[in-house]
Amino acid sequence: MGTLPSHPLAPRRVIISKRINSDGHTKRVARKLAHSLAFLLALFAYFAGNSYAQDVTTLELAIRAGTTEQKRDALFQIRNLRSEIISGMAVRALADPAPIVRATAASSVIFLPTPEALAVLTPNLSDKDAFVRKETAYALGKIEYTEAAPPLIELIRREKDLEVKAAAVTALGQTGNRTAIEPLIALLKRKPDEDEEFLRRAAARSMGQIAQINKTGKARVVTPQSFLPEKFKDLTGDDLTTRFPVFSAAVVTLSSVLQDRREADDTRREAAFALGAIGSPSSQNILQAASASPDPYLAEIAREALAKIADATTVN
Repeated sequence: MGTLPSHPLAPRRVIISKRINSDGHTKRVARKLAHSLAFLLALFAYFAGNSYAQDVTTLELAIRAGTTEQKRDALFQIRNLRSEIISGMAVRALADPAPIVRATAASSVIFLPTPEALAVLTPNLSDKDAFVRKETAYALGKIEYTEAAPPLIELIRREKDLEVKAAAVTALGQTGNRTAIEPLIALLKRKPDEDEEFLRRAAARSMGQIAQINKTGKARVVTPQSFLPEKFKDLTGDDLTTRFPVFSAAVVTLSSVLQDRREADDTRREAAFALGAIGSPSSQNILQAASASPDPYLAEIAREALAKIADATTVN
């Protein structure tokens, strides 16, 4: 018998060889692509870094020596960057000769570490310009720092401008500091006055916000939450009056506000929210009456408040 023909194996060896060559070529191409991509990324990072450095330098120069509008534009850009490091450049502008620049700078330094932001903002609560004082108070609220409460309380006591005072009252709510409850109660104990509607509304809202922060740590307030069923609402319950006596006094004042038809609708709504946030069962009857109000927003807020109190009763 003769030997087996060799030709059937020959094509197979060629195919294998081609595959090996093809795989090697693919790997070489892949390595080249990877190297090219790495180079492009490094190049992009280099130019991006240079561009960033140039932008930061431009902002700093604008704040140091620009026109009023250039300074304001730079401060807006700093605020939008929301950077702790970049916000430090705005500190200089808090002492700018132009009140509008000082006011704009207030919201641009809030991304600093909270103790530092408090330290640089507090002096401007005594600024001779009311608009600067107002924007500074709002900025102190935005840092959501409990230690911001004392200077804000002091501002409320001495301030004559109602807009500035209302800004300080609003900011107090965001601090979550319970020491603010008594001065807020004092504001609401005064007779309702049309000129003080926003101030009174802010006081009631801030009392509820402080209660909410003490319960949940959440500073954001939405009233009413929605007109959806209770299972879709945030009804974290806790009767704060059992732990912090100052909230018992708040309940008495807020109940009077809610029942007083001379109060603005918005103020009564905020009072209902605050009562729910505090969570005392002693508010149930008053809130039950409010839940039947022809004002649909007040009625819904009162129903939410009742649900929170029911949850608080369960928890406690």
